[in-house]
Amino acid sequence: MRLLIVEDQEKIGDYIRQGLSEAGFTVSLARTGLDGYHLAVSEQFDLIILDVMLPDVDGWFILKSFREAGHNTPILFLTALDSVDDKVKGLELGADDYLVKPFAFAELLARIRTLLRRGTSAQVSNQISIADLTLDLPKRRVTRNGQKITLSQKEFSLLEFLVRRQGEVLTRTLIASEVWDMNFSSDTNVIDVAIRRLRSKIDDDFSPKLIHTIRGMGYKVEVEDE
Repeated sequence: MRLLIVEDQEKIGDYIRQGLSEAGFTVSLARTGLDGYHLAVSEQFDLIILDVMLPDVDGWFILKSFREAGHNTPILFLTALDSVDDKVKGLELGADDYLVKPFAFAELLARIRTLLRRGTSAQVSNQISIADLTLDLPKRRVTRNGQKITLSQKEFSLLEFLVRRQGEVLTRTLIASEVWDMNFSSDTNVIDVAIRRLRSKIDDDFSPKLIHTIRGMGYKVEVEDE
């Protein structure tokens, strides 16, 4: 599942992103309110973790604008503002939960999982598919044509990212940032090797082929016309 963190404090943002990535989530991190809002409305996330005190626009404004635009993605406020009035304000604006800093990561993770289970569209968002390939997100299980395919945690995250963005050409830089949380260097072939291994499991023994190389650009997942 894809999570978005909007947090301007570098250490806290990196700490949350690393912990959630290790818990099996695909995580994007925005360090300003405007960047966070742009990501929230332009991409699909299963949950958003939002700070209130941000350097440009505050979390109140982001939440209000996001809800007024008709988006129902669960939002968890994670903020140092600990008064009852602040908590009430956040919930009345449309937040789904409110956690005060400092926090225990175990509690954050538990609240995230509770919100994801609670979602009204949970049954739909629990699985994503293309052709005869299906990803069961909570169980992190992959099948193709009814056959179970065993993937590592990172392979699953890579496949989930590709399938969620099916039809889009995804650059190596974007894949490295979203799946590996690193800057891509042209001197490394880690992305190509990972795609090659994933393709051997997903495509080699099946038809139609789903993972395609776009020369000079990157990769995409798509069912191409014969």
